[in-house]
Formats: sequence, structure tokens, C-alpha cells
Amino acid sequence: MTLYEELKERGLIKQVTNEPIIGDMINAGKAIFYIGFDPTADSLHVGHFMALSFMKRLQMAGNKPIALIGGGTGMIGDPSGRTDLRDMMTVEVINHNADCFKAQMSKFIDFSEDKAIMVNNANWLCGLNYIDFLREFGGAFSVNKMLAAECYKSRMEKGLSFLEFNYMVLQSYDFYELYKRYGCNMQFGGDDQWSNMLAGTELIRKKLSVDAHALTITLLLNSEGNKMGKTAKGSVWLDPGKTTPFEFYQYWRNVADGDVINCLKMLTFLPLGQIKEMESWSGEKLNGAKEILAYELTALVHGKKIGEEARETSKELFKSGMALDMPTLTLTDADFGGDGNTTGGRIDILSLLVMSGLCHSKTEARRNVDQGGVEVNGEVVKTISASFAKNDCCGDGLIIRRGKKNYRKIIAV
Repeated sequence: MTLYEELKERGLIKQVTNEPIIGDMINAGKAIFYIGFDPTADSLHVGHFMALSFMKRLQMAGNKPIALIGGGTGMIGDPSGRTDLRDMMTVEVINHNADCFKAQMSKFIDFSEDKAIMVNNANWLCGLNYIDFLREFGGAFSVNKMLAAECYKSRMEKGLSFLEFNYMVLQSYDFYELYKRYGCNMQFGGDDQWSNMLAGTELIRKKLSVDAHALTITLLLNSEGNKMGKTAKGSVWLDPGKTTPFEFYQYWRNVADGDVINCLKMLTFLPLGQIKEMESWSGEKLNGAKEILAYELTALVHGKKIGEEARETSKELFKSGMALDMPTLTLTDADFGGDGNTTGGRIDILSLLVMSGLCHSKTEARRNVDQGGVEVNGEVVKTISASFAKNDCCGDGLIIRRGKKNYRKIIAV
């Protein structure tokens, strides 16, 4: 099986401009490709992980990745998949986020000995002269085509700003610059970027009279059609300071039964034959597949040692209900109504369930307690009036469990 065939078998490829040419270049290790990352936060998240894994697969086969940090396009904001205008970020925030991205990407991509390139499009976008740019490139874009693009349709109903309207032009210009500077002949990205990517290939064809190519990576969706990588607390981040390795491990350990095989194919580097053997697994064996998924991804992001620690912590957690490295909620005197050591200075179980993220609302918390689905330090909570003083949460703290798999440690300071 060729590399391109394997990518298709894993379900990673959604759309391509010229499959025979793209397949031949990838298989021969001749692709010089780029993926763009706009620095909208100070950490990459699970959505980016999909692209980083794709880059790693191709680099391992001899292809050359270019990681493009959107220091320039980040000042505009990509309208793709949005129904509202993105918040404007300062230059200082964008630069800080870009530096964080660079450090995280280096864990996945080998940038030594010119095996890969990392560039920031602010280097060429921020110095453009508006009039000169319009005269040189404005005629290469059809407004009619741009308005018909999927990335703009969702914004048209609520109002598409001229600021966002420029995003496709700038992304196309990125591809043009990367082709001229580095011989970049392909752009890869999420399927929601297809219109922008096609515009880039057309710009190169019109201005340089050569063919460039585009390939979209299948978006990581769950069996219900929603993007994966979100929890009640927000995005699942690659930065251990924002999502701990244990939380990262638990996210993948708890994926739905219908999603585990797809995640193994798309995200891990396990052989397809090994994954296909798991397709017939059910019950406890399928839980074993989830543990394999969680370990493989945690090891990829945080290293094998930390992946093993997260796996052992998880086993300890389910075995005894106690673990040192589990998600923690830290309480202060104010959470206990003032002085937590005085009579009446207590916090109720419903508040703890909501504050810790174990339940979305007090209504949900009440239902879980009424159904006997909540334990504190191994004992079932029998009444919604249960409450705890600050002293109860000192030392080793409290361990709250909701259901079979959801735990939080509660500590008072």
C-alpha cells in the first residue's frame, strides 16, 4: 500500500484538485506543502493536532512541510465556519501566540537540516503597499466567485465585513509567496478551507503560469457530526498548562464507542492491520481500544513517559477512586461564605458539582445526586443538602465522582 492509499484508507483525505499528480508526488516524497495556523490562542488544540499528525506522516516519507504561522492573517480573522466577527487581537498578543505555536510544533515536526520550514506571513503581508498590491493582484480575483464561496456564505446573512472579505485574497497571496520563495507546490488544510485553497491555486496559475495543488484533510467529527476536541470546560489544548496530560488522556479514554476506531485510524500511527482487528471488539475489549487510543495520543503530544504516567494514574483512579494527578478544583474562604472554619461556613454538593465542571447546572447536579450517581471519597451522596466545611477539603481534599468515569479532586487553600 502506498502512502497516499494509506491516507485514503485512514479517511484523512476529503478533497483534492488533481489526485493522480498529488498521489504521485506524495508517494515519491516530492511534495513541498504548507499548512497555515492562525495564532488565535496561546496554545494549539486538538483541531490543530489533526493537521500536525498529517504533516508528520508526510515528513516521515520524505516530503517537506512548511508550517505557516499567520502573524499577518491573524490580524484579519478567518471567517470560515464563523457566524460572527472574530475579536481583534493586538500585535503583541498575536506575536506571543505565534511564539507558543512554534515551540509546540517542534514536538511534532523535525525542523533540523532543512527538513521542514517554519515561516510567519507577517514577514510579507505587513509590509505590503495597498495601492501597489491592488494594482498587481486585485484583477486576479472575481468578486462573484468569492461571494459564492462556502467560507463567506454563513457570514452573508449577518453581514460580512470588508475586513473579513480580504482573508481569501491574503491566504491566496501566502500560497503565491511560498511557491516563489520555497517552491511550495501544495497547500493542505481543513475541509472548510477549500474555497480559499482553490483561490490560491488560481492565483499562482494566473501570475506564474504553473500548476499548484490543494488537498483538504477530513475534519475530525464525532458520530453525531460535531467537531471533536471540546469539553464542558472548553477546548482540549496541547499545552499541559491548559489541559493537563491526565485530562487529555481522559478525554480520549472517554470517547463514544462509535468514534474510537475512526480516531485510531485518523490520529494514531498504529498499523491499519492492528486497528482493523479492533473493529470487532465490544464491551471490555472496546474499552481496551480506548485505552490504546488515549495512550498513543498522550504519548505523541506529551511524550511516552508522561503518557505511561497518565495511563497508570487512570488505572489507579478506576481501581481505587483515588489519584494524585486528576483534575482539581481549588476553593478559597470566599467559596465557603467567608471563614470556612466557622459554623455555617460550608459549600453544598450541588455547587461543587457545577463549579468543578462535573455537571453543567444545578438541575443536572440534583438529578445525579437523586439517582445515587455521586460519590464523595467513595461514599454515595444520599441527599442534595450534603455540604462540606473548609476543613473537609484540606490535606488530601475530597474526591468527587459522578458516574463511573468522571472525577474531581477538591482542595481548599
